[in-house]
Amino acid sequence: MTKIILIMYLCSNIPGNKCGIIPTPKIMFNDHYNCMLYAYDYSLNLIAAFNREWVNKIGTHTKFTCTKEQII
Repeated sequence: MTKIILIMYLCSNIPGNKCGIIPTPKIMFNDHYNCMLYAYDYSLNLIAAFNREWVNKIGTHTKFTCTKEQII
C-alpha cells in the first residue's frame, strides 16, 4: 500500500542560509490532494504566527513536498 507523507522546510532569502526541516505531525495521507491542502494550510498558519518584521527582514518562506512512501 502506498501513502503520501509531508516533508516541510522553513527557508529564508539570506544567501548561504539553508532550509531546515519543520517538524510536522506524522500524518499519512491517502492522496496527493489531501497532503497539498494540509501543507498549504499548515504553512499559512505557521507564517501568520511569525513576527511580520522578521518575515520581511529575512524573506521567510516555506517549501514542502508530498512524497509517496510504501507502507507494509
